[in-house]
Amino acid sequence: MLKDILSITGKPGLYELVSQTKNGLIVESLIDKKRFPAFSSSKISALEDIVIFSENEDIPLVDIFRAISDKENGGKCISHKEPNDALKNYFENVVPEYDRERVYVSDIKKVFAWYNILQGLNMLDFKDEKKENTEDKAENTDKKEEVKKVKATKHVQKKNATVQKKGTTAAKKVQTNTVKTKNK
Repeated sequence: MLKDILSITGKPGLYELVSQTKNGLIVESLIDKKRFPAFSSSKISALEDIVIFSENEDIPLVDIFRAISDKENGGKCISHKEPNDALKNYFENVVPEYDRERVYVSDIKKVFAWYNILQGLNMLDFKDEKKENTEDKAENTDKKEEVKKVKATKHVQKKNATVQKKGTTAAKKVQTNTVKTKNK
């Protein structure tokens, strides 16, 4: 969902990845649909890679968008132009565990601005994503079970090889002792 949506430091709004060049990317503004090159010297971040600091573990931006969407029933959220205290209160209501020391008001403003842009363009569809996540989790569970079975099989094979090797070594010792006894 957010894989091809980019944020470029120093440029307002969000951009969609159109193409890649040897020196950078061709992006299109989601607001005015203008295309331009974004060079590798610019700090470019895909929204799917952005996380918000929390007291426990970092929270992916998509999870925060989902929480806002749930709170607003899929509608727009508070404007990023509201007073700072109102923005902090709203954000705390949506993400109560966010780290108040490392998440600045400017970060909160970006989250709300980006959410409203994507929501206005109908680019936030969490229903399909939930289905995909459920399918991905089931597939990952199947893969994990398969890996466990392979590891267990390898472990058993290793043990058998060790037992077999010990058996061979024990048989050689008996044979050697028998030979020594006969030679005496």
